[in-house]
Amino acid sequence: MQDDSTGFAAGERIAQRSVWTLLALGIVEVIFSMVTGSVALFADGIDSLSDASVSFFVWTGLHFARRRPSKRFPFGYYKVESLTALLAALTLVVAASFIFIRSYRALLNPKPLNLPYIALAVLLVTGLVSLYRALQMRRIALKYNILSLNIDAKNSIKDASSSFVAFVSVLFTTLGFHGGADAIGGMLIAFYILTVAYVALKESSLVLLDAFHDPELTKQIESLIHSNSQVRSIKELRLRRAGPFIVGILEVAVDGDMTVRQMHTVVTELENSIKNRIVGLRSLTVKAIPTT
Repeated sequence: MQDDSTGFAAGERIAQRSVWTLLALGIVEVIFSMVTGSVALFADGIDSLSDASVSFFVWTGLHFARRRPSKRFPFGYYKVESLTALLAALTLVVAASFIFIRSYRALLNPKPLNLPYIALAVLLVTGLVSLYRALQMRRIALKYNILSLNIDAKNSIKDASSSFVAFVSVLFTTLGFHGGADAIGGMLIAFYILTVAYVALKESSLVLLDAFHDPELTKQIESLIHSNSQVRSIKELRLRRAGPFIVGILEVAVDGDMTVRQMHTVVTELENSIKNRIVGLRSLTVKAIPTT
């Protein structure tokens, strides 16, 4: 199992860099959208600025998640990471709504673009930078199983692809395909943001509500339990997520003639075998119940 402090530290560093990178890209895009009059470029700029706020929430959440447990929070601050993921998703909803309204108004009253090739160059550069940053973030998120960083990585991939969508819409307008192609590009970006926000809202809300739905992982743990010849049956298996980790409670039925020492051995073997093979399992409380 990866060390949580190492994973959070790596996630915090990449999220911090992401904040400043996206902030710079967003400001550049908004400025050039005013110069060129491109709604799609403006939409992508607002998208980058909202993504910067998402990365800021993730950065803050990972910082708090590294704190040691306290008397008030004896189980640690891991769920702060899920809470910040939820706040990030709400920020995306607000940004998408603003972009859609602005793009719809531009669709009703389309205007020609000024310096379209500059708009194309800005979108191409920002798209490539966003894609490179997204791949870096995704690698760390998957390596350390960090929910909020994984959401931010998906959002970054969305940010890069939305830049390319805006690029195509501006290109169509430049080639003479008028009729609001630039504004339509902005609306597509807004819908794209909403789909990412929906996934983020769903995943973070389920974690905060202690929901757990991973049939394959549950089946894998049950298989490890049944591989112990001393276990008669599984009486209860409860799993939940705490930030990037999984914690669980397990009750198994064993032979009623076992001594206390033998039951302790079974419990220890189960804890070690499961925790060593299940990546991200932070703790597992095992209880052996004697049965006749």
